[in-house]
Amino acid sequence: MAYEFPPLTPGDAKTVAARVAAVLQDAWQRLTDQQTAVLAALSESGRAPHMVARLAEFQAAITDFQQRVDAEARAFVTRQLPLLYEQGAQQAAKTVGGRFTWTLIHTEALQSLAADSYADFLRRSQEEQRMAAAFYRAVREAARREVPLLAAGNTTALQAARALADRLAAEHQLLYVIYRGGARMPVQAWAESAVLAKSAVAYNAGTLNRAREAGVQYMEVFDGTGCGWTSHKDPDKATGTLRTVEGAAAWPISHPRCGRAFGPRPDLSGSLNS
Repeated sequence: MAYEFPPLTPGDAKTVAARVAAVLQDAWQRLTDQQTAVLAALSESGRAPHMVARLAEFQAAITDFQQRVDAEARAFVTRQLPLLYEQGAQQAAKTVGGRFTWTLIHTEALQSLAADSYADFLRRSQEEQRMAAAFYRAVREAARREVPLLAAGNTTALQAARALADRLAAEHQLLYVIYRGGARMPVQAWAESAVLAKSAVAYNAGTLNRAREAGVQYMEVFDGTGCGWTSHKDPDKATGTLRTVEGAAAWPISHPRCGRAFGPRPDLSGSLNS
């Protein structure tokens, strides 16, 4: 299936996140459109040749979505993450001095970030794929077991077929994803949130690693006034505080759309309590 979206161009984090979200939403919309077509075919008494064709198109749409997620994830980790990491490192270099270069500490950190981000992106998409596959199996089972029992060509059969289609539509909604905790999130919102989170982590990783490379021990935290250190509601408020480089690396952000950033403090060393 051809897409009108050009290759991902690295740049502003919000712009890239919106682009990735739009691409995946487009692929998901094609999938939901195919689901509607399958249900429409089923409500017309489930004519076998027509159903087979519609199911094949739906299966192709699932595969297409999987491929699109993979392509966008690969483009994001190979193009956008290095750009953001370098921007964070260069920003830190303005304070600690020297120039940023891709030394071993940075290349290894980026490789780890890329591998983790790619794997996490695919894990996040598995729920959407699982829901679509469950609908596909349910329709195939209905076509094999229930549809043949409907007497073709009369009003009762048509009503029964429509009732079957309505039941499957209610049981297999593809409007949003239901996660284990019960949260419901549309594909577009999920994709945008995931990209923004990984973008913030990459930028901050560059800042922290360049500071660590220069021997800096403490970082000043810049964050929203109400944002907590380990979560948005954590009473330990983050902004304006001083954290060790190691502590900051453990919590580069505290929630998916976190605006946290760090400033190196080369003027501080040793224990702050001494």
